[in-house]
Amino acid sequence: MTPFIRSALVTLSVLGLAAATPSLAALKVGDKAPNFTVPAATDGDVKDFSLQAALKTGPVVVYFYPKAFTGGCSLEARQFSQAIPQFKAKHVTVIGLSADGIDVLKDFSKKDCAGKFPVGSDSNVAVTKSYDAQMGAMNMSNRISYVISKDGRIAFVHDSGDASTHVAALLKAVGAGK
Repeated sequence: MTPFIRSALVTLSVLGLAAATPSLAALKVGDKAPNFTVPAATDGDVKDFSLQAALKTGPVVVYFYPKAFTGGCSLEARQFSQAIPQFKAKHVTVIGLSADGIDVLKDFSKKDCAGKFPVGSDSNVAVTKSYDAQMGAMNMSNRISYVISKDGRIAFVHDSGDASTHVAALLKAVGAGK
């Protein structure tokens, strides 16, 4: 594949213009969720986010997105920030993950996430790979979301390239949606 074609495909995928096809390798409901700890920014402040620690207070939504400050990713982050009160009412923690560096995510967490939830840096895509969320051979995530139950198992999977569908599907899955 030529560098130009690869660059064009990355751009189309990031912008959500590529055809949305479900990942055939996504973790399935009932699978054990891989544990992780990543640096995460909330309203510009960086702290480690531990899935294991978050599960002690309730279910966790882990949503993977390709790249901060791109059309679909910004839309999705804004939708999550607006829905955080509904998730919190059900004792659900939300974290977004991408391969972006933590410095980019500090800014993203303030602007598009409105300081309402953490966004974690998976710059080596180790967590992304463990959740079968890697976008082909690229060091980027597909757009896929998981609800992880308190027992550490996958309770729900939403695998869609359409950023506008994730929050509503996840709210419904945790019993907070209409």
